[in-house]
Amino acid sequence: MTIRFALLGAGRIGKTHAHAIASNPHAKLAAVYDPFIDSAEAISMQYGSQIMEIDEIAASPDIDVVAICTPTQTHADLIEQFARAGKVIFCEKPIDLSLDRVRQCLKTVEETNAKLMMGFNRRFDPHFKSVHASIQAGQVGDVQQVVITSRDPDLPPMDYISNSGGIFRDMAIHDFDVARWLLGEEVDSVFATGSVLVDKEVGERGDFDTAMIILRTKSGRQAHINNSRRAVYGYDQRIEVLGSKGMVRAHNPRPITSEVANAAGYTSQPLHDFFMTRYVEAYAAEIEMLIGAMVDNAPITPTGHDGMMALAMAEAAMISTKEGRLVNISEVL
Repeated sequence: MTIRFALLGAGRIGKTHAHAIASNPHAKLAAVYDPFIDSAEAISMQYGSQIMEIDEIAASPDIDVVAICTPTQTHADLIEQFARAGKVIFCEKPIDLSLDRVRQCLKTVEETNAKLMMGFNRRFDPHFKSVHASIQAGQVGDVQQVVITSRDPDLPPMDYISNSGGIFRDMAIHDFDVARWLLGEEVDSVFATGSVLVDKEVGERGDFDTAMIILRTKSGRQAHINNSRRAVYGYDQRIEVLGSKGMVRAHNPRPITSEVANAAGYTSQPLHDFFMTRYVEAYAAEIEMLIGAMVDNAPITPTGHDGMMALAMAEAAMISTKEGRLVNISEVL
């Protein structure tokens, strides 16, 4: 059985998903859409995909799954359109920057009985999955603390900063999802602080480039997330979980694992440049999971609800930073 995908959006993340889809023996990248025709043509030529308009994709009986990798402000409308068209939907985070709009969109998904998978790829990273598996197997006992380090190698373009929705909705939203996944409980409260320590223009654009967040569940489990838009040493992605019986952690994997040791000390190879190479296996695994769920008619995760909860945590973090206080999730949901 071959699952036929249509890709909406041929930018950086679209190219990443195009590669993951085309690399899967049970998938075919059948169609691509992008308002910039040169971008669509590049994907089309590379993978033998047909260039189609959005309405054509919705109406085509030959398209099984639509992968939405367009700008955030288009996500909710596209999810609704393809839910009504009976397509399986894969959507990059977030569904929208407004929780009200997200709720409205998810109501349509529920009413149409559509299948929606959110692009929280880090759940599928083999290193992070191993951490989660250790928790599930009881190897560290009851989870008490989760520590997540997530730092980009450099600032994105300033135009991106202006339209991203801010560091909590754009960058930390992945970490909010991972925290929920590892804590095993819903987050009850959020305390966050944001600073501009890398480039003052980030602040002039209304955002932060450095942030720390504390999450707490109702039972008292804690998570600490630290984010930076610039880590000069590379793409820094680490997790540590402390439990009643011990600790499990995932270090940064490196493209090259060789290490030199001499009188000057130990020298390791550089970290990955960015998410496109760091999470190659994760992007492939999430597509594999989606295809497997379709074949077996099994539940698809992460769900739209997961997307909504991560956005709610981002909203709470924004309020917390602005007002300098702990914010209960119930205040934003």
